[in-house]
Amino acid sequence: MTQKEQKSSGASPQESVLAIINSKAPFSSSHGKDALDVALIFASFEQKVSLFFQGDGVYQLMDKQDGSLLGMKDYLKTFSAFEFYDIEDIYVCQQSLVNRQLGEDFHIDNVQVLSSIEFGLALNRHQHVLRF
Repeated sequence: MTQKEQKSSGASPQESVLAIINSKAPFSSSHGKDALDVALIFASFEQKVSLFFQGDGVYQLMDKQDGSLLGMKDYLKTFSAFEFYDIEDIYVCQQSLVNRQLGEDFHIDNVQVLSSIEFGLALNRHQHVLRF
């Protein structure tokens, strides 16, 4: 679709302002907590934020994890606040789940599992991308 066609159809080449890619396992570093903090800060200023989980980042969505066993604060519980911040676009890479032999037992609702191609297309609809 050309820019002219996008304007006439009302579509925007960038639907969202910020995409945050979570690519690290929880509790392996501060990356996951940092990504969460950035998402909540931008959302609190009414910026459109989408979250993407790929690679080992998909582990952040898995149910029944406890960071206290490692002596770390469990930031994953804060994911339940996404709806209060209007963070509605949450995507996970299906291939990343398959590679790690994981199911779709997420600790939050409304996660969209996307094929690698769909994942890339969704990511390309954003003006800014941050990878953690």
